[in-house]
Amino acid sequence: MRRAHGFTLIELMITLSVMAILMAIALPNFQSFVQNSRITTQANSFITALMLARSEAVKRGSTVTVCRSTNGTGCSGVGNWENGWLVFVDANGDGVVDAGDLPVQVGQALSGGNTLEGGGARVTYSGNGFTAGFNDTFSLCDSRGAAFSRRIIVSNQGRVRTETGGGAC
Repeated sequence: MRRAHGFTLIELMITLSVMAILMAIALPNFQSFVQNSRITTQANSFITALMLARSEAVKRGSTVTVCRSTNGTGCSGVGNWENGWLVFVDANGDGVVDAGDLPVQVGQALSGGNTLEGGGARVTYSGNGFTAGFNDTFSLCDSRGAAFSRRIIVSNQGRVRTETGGGAC
């Protein structure tokens, strides 16, 4: 007589119970991991745009501006930064995309319902890498509130640094 191979009903139910317990523990941690990764990536993307603007200003010896933009072709005076931004060579330093101004990078809108608030409508770097009075603090927030926010701080010298928590959400 041949012996049958496989699982018994009891073994299958025990395995499914253990898996259900492990998923109940792991799922909230995974959601937190995804939110942390998203907010870190978005902060790094905005910081990269600011540092690119500073680098281009020094390299070209010209004024480079980062402004809020909803369409990627011009600056938007309304709304917050979560709708996107534009880095461009601003020949006359007026903070407006004029004919002949060269776009350098377009930042896409933030995903996950995150917000990026603060700062004025633009940050402008002069040819020496300084912000010429455009120092400010930006708050990147998600649904968890101020405790998990990222603050992006731009100094007059053009230096950008981040802090965790304490944002104005």
